[in-house]
Amino acid sequence: MAELNVEIVAEDHFVWSGAAKSVSARTIEGDIGVLPGHTPLLAVLAGDGPLVVEPVEGAPIKATIAGGFFSVDSDRVVIVADNAQLDNPAA
Repeated sequence: MAELNVEIVAEDHFVWSGAAKSVSARTIEGDIGVLPGHTPLLAVLAGDGPLVVEPVEGAPIKATIAGGFFSVDSDRVVIVADNAQLDNPAA
């Protein structure tokens, strides 16, 4: 099964990384969802918005993201946010 390699970092700290089935976030142009095989993409994240990662194993990873960029290339998703906080830090 194909999977995404996801990395989430904030301006001043590491947030989360791992393998995922999908990632969704809010950009300035609307909500976006990414699955393995997605075409390359660079988007600007909305001011404050949700981020949801469906990991290959375990419960969904939910975070609140404030600004930044969302990049997709060759099944690698990188979210670089001005600020990012996990909603479920035990994940």
